[in-house]
Amino acid sequence: MTIAVTGATGHLGRLAIAALKARGATPVALVRDPAKAADLGVEARAFDYTSADPAALKGVDTLVLISSNDFNDRAGQHRKVIAAAKAAGVKRLVYTSILKGDASPMLLAQDHIATEAAIRDAGIPATLLRNGWYTENYIGALGAAVQHGAIIGAAGEGRVNSAARKDYAEAIAVTALDAAHSGKTYELAGDTAHTGAEFAAAVAKAAGKPVAYVPMAEADYAKALQGFGLPEGFARILADSDAQAGHGALADDSRTLSRLIGRPTTPIADTIAAAL
Repeated sequence: MTIAVTGATGHLGRLAIAALKARGATPVALVRDPAKAADLGVEARAFDYTSADPAALKGVDTLVLISSNDFNDRAGQHRKVIAAAKAAGVKRLVYTSILKGDASPMLLAQDHIATEAAIRDAGIPATLLRNGWYTENYIGALGAAVQHGAIIGAAGEGRVNSAARKDYAEAIAVTALDAAHSGKTYELAGDTAHTGAEFAAAVAKAAGKPVAYVPMAEADYAKALQGFGLPEGFARILADSDAQAGHGALADDSRTLSRLIGRPTTPIADTIAAAL
């Protein structure tokens, strides 16, 4: 069985390739520039979400469609990949969707909802991995947070079951390697929920310095993100995601992820320590 992974040089893609190799598989890396995938140690084929040539999927049985990180018509890009998979005779898709899928109120969910619908319309058997928040989403500005003693956000006291990227990558490997997961939808999240204040406390403990969580209104948080250099549209999406987290959009205590990968999900303290 040949498994191919889109976006294989991205953060999640690299970890998915590694997780598949650790389980004895020899996946194919689908990337815009194969030269950048040389260190992955697997076959790399040129493949772009915006063009999605079916020829690059020749002989692929299972295609792992990692959602694009380009928010310019992301659903349209996904539809092109799905069409290419159908034209190439791919037997199964594994798609990284979003926690709660069509029940999610987040703006970020709209592209995933559209993609799930496109997969159904294509008639290709699929496994939907509805990923919750990556703990790494919170650590990009960890240095500044420690320096200034503050982590800002719009989630208030909302609880988030985040997990490390490597946990979600292992779920990709487990489901891609076993056709018994075909037709299944999994809601994936970390074992233990945390609030913004609890995350800040974990950062403070790891850094040995005081770090507090500073709650903000959604609009103010969006403006702050723009001030950090994020484009207005992306800042608005992230602020909305954080605000919706305040209402439970990123909470899930089912422990489906840990059962799927056969171990507890990575504690936030471990990801914070590694980042620091």
